[in-house]
Amino acid sequence: MNLVLASQSPRRKELLEILGYPFTVIPSSIDETPLAGEDPETFVVRVAREKGMEVASRVSQSVVLSADTVVVIDNEILGKPLDQEDAVRMLRKLSGRDHWVYTAVTIINQAAHETLEGLERTRVWLVPLTDAQILDYIRRENVMDKAGAYAIQGYAAVYIPKIKGNYFNVMGLPLPLVHNLLCRTLS
Repeated sequence: MNLVLASQSPRRKELLEILGYPFTVIPSSIDETPLAGEDPETFVVRVAREKGMEVASRVSQSVVLSADTVVVIDNEILGKPLDQEDAVRMLRKLSGRDHWVYTAVTIINQAAHETLEGLERTRVWLVPLTDAQILDYIRRENVMDKAGAYAIQGYAAVYIPKIKGNYFNVMGLPLPLVHNLLCRTLS
């Protein structure tokens, strides 16, 4: 099997390595802008699928794994911040509240002519944050490549008292779902 990870995320690469499959990384180059009126679940599933299809169009006889992760609060998609001001806005919005993290996964098995998809949801709580804490956090960690402007595996962990659901989902690759889908397509 030639497994291809259609992502440039270093976190997804690290997480996929845990499963022990050899793989190569080929990032996708699709536009990740939500369509007008698109709800968060539809958006994240569509983007994961389009990433996989775009990379699958460039390889052959491969199993392509793609994923997309968004943070959702008040039905608003919080993707990667545009700049520091946007990161501050996102963290203020999340402060003292709970929100959802959605990760959609697509696996395209070219040899079997099969596409499998799944969606994982995790509920995350953040403590109330002052503007000083938000700015300190942004100085400590590169938040520009993270949905919702935070990384649960980094310093933000001190502000997250609990989650309900899969921890790895919040990092960007829900390992139980990925393992299940890979086992199904490779059996």
